[in-house]
Amino acid sequence: MSTYIENLVNAKLKNMKSLSNTYEIGHVRKVKDYILEVSGLESVGFYERVTVSDHSVGYVTGIGKNYVTVAILQQNGNIYVGDEVVSTGYDFCAMYSSLCMGHMINIFGEDLILGEKFEQLSPIPIETDPIPIMERGTVNRPLYTGIAGIDLIYPIGFGQRQLIIGDKKTGKTQIALDTIMNQKNRNVICIYVAVDKPKKLVKELYNDLMRKGAMEYTLILATFHDDAPPVSFFTPYAALSIAELYMRQGRDVLVIIDDLKTHADCHREISLLAGKVPGRDAYPPDIFYTHSRLLEKGCQHKDGGSITILPIVETKGGNITDYISTNIISITDGQLVLSKKNFEAGQKPAINYGLSVSRLGGAVQDPQMKKLGAKVRREFLSYLESKEVYQLANMEEMSAEMRARFAEGKKLEDRLMQYKYSPRSREEILDMFSEVMGESV
Repeated sequence: MSTYIENLVNAKLKNMKSLSNTYEIGHVRKVKDYILEVSGLESVGFYERVTVSDHSVGYVTGIGKNYVTVAILQQNGNIYVGDEVVSTGYDFCAMYSSLCMGHMINIFGEDLILGEKFEQLSPIPIETDPIPIMERGTVNRPLYTGIAGIDLIYPIGFGQRQLIIGDKKTGKTQIALDTIMNQKNRNVICIYVAVDKPKKLVKELYNDLMRKGAMEYTLILATFHDDAPPVSFFTPYAALSIAELYMRQGRDVLVIIDDLKTHADCHREISLLAGKVPGRDAYPPDIFYTHSRLLEKGCQHKDGGSITILPIVETKGGNITDYISTNIISITDGQLVLSKKNFEAGQKPAINYGLSVSRLGGAVQDPQMKKLGAKVRREFLSYLESKEVYQLANMEEMSAEMRARFAEGKKLEDRLMQYKYSPRSREEILDMFSEVMGESV
C-alpha cells in the first residue's frame, strides 16, 4: 500500500513539473439512462475514469469522431445535458483490501452487509494483461468437489475451466457451493461472483457459507438487481484480477461466476444503449471476445499457484445449443450439464451423465481414481442407455444376464445420489465404488 501511494505521489509531482497535471473538461450532450454522450474530451482513453458534475463516476466505453460514450457506474445525483465531465488520466479500477476476505463486497470496496467501506483499500485493475503461455504449467492436480459423480467421472483440476450449465432450479449454484465447502482446510481461496442477483438470495448464500465455516477462505463479490449494468459487467473481471493477485503469490484460487448468461445480457444492454451494431440475438459482435478474455485467466501457473474457474450458464428448455451456451462451451475445458428431468425425478445432483464432458478427464486424477472412474463411467453410461430403451419393459421377461446388469447399474445410480452439503472424501468414494465394481483399493 505504501509503495502504491509513493508511486502515485511521484507521478503527480512529475506531472506538475511538466505542466501536464491539467485535466480535460467535456460536456454532456445526450443522456440515455446510464449512458452519456460527451463532447470536448479529445485525449481520453478507453476505460478511463471520469467524473460527472462532481457527484457521479463513470468510464469511457466508446470513442467516436466528435464525442465519447461514458457509462455511469456510481450516480449520486441527476445528470443533465450540459453538465461538466472531467477526465482523470487513469483507468477505472476496482478497490480491494486483504481485509475483504470473508465478506460480501462490491467492486468499490464496500461491505454489502454493513454498508461500510474497508480500510487500506488499493486499486485493482479491472483487466490485466493475459498470462503468457510460457508462464502456464500443466493442469494435472485434482480439485476435489466432494461430489462423487464429478470427482470420479468428470473430474476437475486446478487451473481448469469447467462450465456448469442447466435450466433454472436444477442445482447449478448448489454444486458450486458444495465445491466451496469442500475446500475447507485445503489452502484454497474461493471467490464467488454473483452477477445481478436478488439481494435476499445472495445473503442466504452468505449465511449458508458462514454457518458451514466456509467464509473464512471465501470472498463474495456481488451485484444486485438495483445496481447499474456497467457495475455487473465489470464485477467478474475484477474478481479475476483479485484471483490473479493471489495466484502470483503461489495460492490456488477457485472462482465461480454465477452466471455468464446474465453477464452477456448486461453487455448487450450496455452496447445497445451505446449505439453499437447488434449481431446475432442482438448481442454485440464482440460477445465471444468478452467472455474468452475473461475465462482465459484460468490456468495452472508455473510458480505453483492456479486459477480454477467454474462459470455457470442458465438455459431454457434444456437447450445447450443457444448462442451464449455454445460460445462458452467452446471456450471452457468441459461442461457439467444438469437436467430438469433428472432433478424432478429426484436425482441429486441432477447431472446428465450422457451430455457432460471433461476434456482433461484422467489427466487430473491419481491412478486409482482414474482406473476406477473409467470403469464406473463405462458401466454407468451403458446402464443409462439400456434403462432408456427398456424402461417400459417387464423385468421378469428379461434374461438373467440383463437383470443382473440392471441390478449392478442401479447400485451405481444409488451410490451417485448425493444431497447438498454432504461431501465425500476421495477415500470414501474409492471404498463405495470399488465395492460395487469388484475392484480392490
